Amino acid sequence: MANTASAKKCVRQSERHRLHNKYYAKTTRNAIRALRNTTDKESAEANAPKVYAMIDKLAKMGLIHKNKASNLKSGLAVYINKL
Repeated sequence: MANTASAKKCVRQSERHRLHNKYYAKTTRNAIRALRNTTDKESAEANAPKVYAMIDKLAKMGLIHKNKASNLKSGLAVYINKL
């Protein structure tokens, strides 16, 4: 357990950051899942920029690697083009 005041503060901040990161990661995963389950090309094309922005934000925050973000966006683009 943390002994010093700064260590206790670090524990509090880490928990707050963990929950914040978990929220954004889960929200993005749900958006990707919803986009992949879409069968209408027009709605998929309309929602794609929002999902791409969410993925880019995760990469910028360091929650996912930039190459993983690129691969996710590429896979979604391929899916949308096949519709």
